[in-house]
Amino acid sequence: MTIHNEFYSLNNGVKVPKLGLGTWLVDDDKVDRLVANAIKAGYRHIDTAQAYGNEAGVGRGIKQSGIARDDLFITTKLAAEHKDYDSAAAAIDESLRKLNLDHIDLMLIHAPEPWANFRDGDHYFEGNQAAWHALEDAYKAGKLRAIGISNFEPVDVQNILDHSTIKPQVNQVLAHIGNVPTDVIAFDAQHDILTEAHSPVAHGAMINEPTIVAVAAKYGVSVPQLAIKYDLQLNLLPLPKSSSIAHLTANAELDFAISDADMATLNQIQFTDYGEDKAFPVYAGKKD
Repeated sequence: MTIHNEFYSLNNGVKVPKLGLGTWLVDDDKVDRLVANAIKAGYRHIDTAQAYGNEAGVGRGIKQSGIARDDLFITTKLAAEHKDYDSAAAAIDESLRKLNLDHIDLMLIHAPEPWANFRDGDHYFEGNQAAWHALEDAYKAGKLRAIGISNFEPVDVQNILDHSTIKPQVNQVLAHIGNVPTDVIAFDAQHDILTEAHSPVAHGAMINEPTIVAVAAKYGVSVPQLAIKYDLQLNLLPLPKSSSIAHLTANAELDFAISDADMATLNQIQFTDYGEDKAFPVYAGKKD
């Protein structure tokens, strides 16, 4: 049993598959094969971003899959550096061109701050309002079926809520065993915003964490399977990534339930060691 045919309903009525494929750090000349293989394995939700530099490859993979466009849910993200209306509007059209699609199912502002200034204290409120208005206009024009944000803290989400005619449908954040932003998830839920979880396996850094390994063994599943199921049981939408067809398939085989006691055990883990990946802003957290 897989969850490929299970969906969340967004606050505008659009349905999104509960499991997606992440494509971060997959080169443009390799991502088409990954996307095509994932779709063949049953995935119907693909997540990319302008910052990944692989939208064109994702578009090629969609075409190669042979699956009808309307059976797929494609997400991309507006580069975090776009904090004015004109550049954001132009970038939305550029994503459509690169993906070779006539519409995108979900587009997010990738971060409230430009990556070079991530979590440095300036929330870029006016710039995010301008970028959001560009997304709203593209949504109203039928270019986007849903719009949202990514890596936004409650204060950043509130800024959008206070200056919008369309509220976000999604907030995609870092959320995994040992690092769950409960305040963000609760705030999103209060406003009927779905929280998606990028890096549900902590970019692989949790693979050898002893407690996680022990709980996974108890259920006869892999650490990635446990981590993905954990996010789902928190009513999040996980976006795991793998280049292996076997792992892609296994990551969707989630026909087990983590007990309340084991969820409590996993909730107690504090995990912040991302190894070499701590250099990426999203893992580094707030700046001193």
